[in-house]
Amino acid sequence: MSRNYQQQPAATAGMVVAPGGGGNRNAKNMPVDADGREWSHGLCSCFSECGTCVMATCFPCVVYGKNKHRYEHLNNKGTPHPDHGGSCCSGSCMSHGIFSICGLGFLFQMGNRGHVRNRYNIKGGGCNDCCTSFWCAPCQLTQESRELDLEEQSFGVQRY
Repeated sequence: MSRNYQQQPAATAGMVVAPGGGGNRNAKNMPVDADGREWSHGLCSCFSECGTCVMATCFPCVVYGKNKHRYEHLNNKGTPHPDHGGSCCSGSCMSHGIFSICGLGFLFQMGNRGHVRNRYNIKGGGCNDCCTSFWCAPCQLTQESRELDLEEQSFGVQRY
């Protein structure tokens, strides 16, 4: 008795971690539709993270710089930043601070918010990012920081 095979067995593909891999990008399991998902924390829930909110109110350049470095580290290396964003006097912080003197610091925040939104497949667009960064800067920076926190925290429970 002979068997007829239509296809040879093939090897299964190995696990590939793409650049910018990382932890859980939807740690709170927010519902996702065709447009993406909502932020894990609302814009006005920034008071739940008082330390970051106060820092973002008094020194937005510091929180912006830390958020930017944390995002870049997650995106480029797929792991949390070892120093939770690095020092408070980075080049990103200084640039933001200088432009803030002219009232243009929100432009930096707007760009970084868009990057974070894209990483986490969060609903919104450039106009929303602009308005939020301009009118609600401390809350926006805190919301962004909390989104990054969730992914960074997910590394502690994942096993590979």
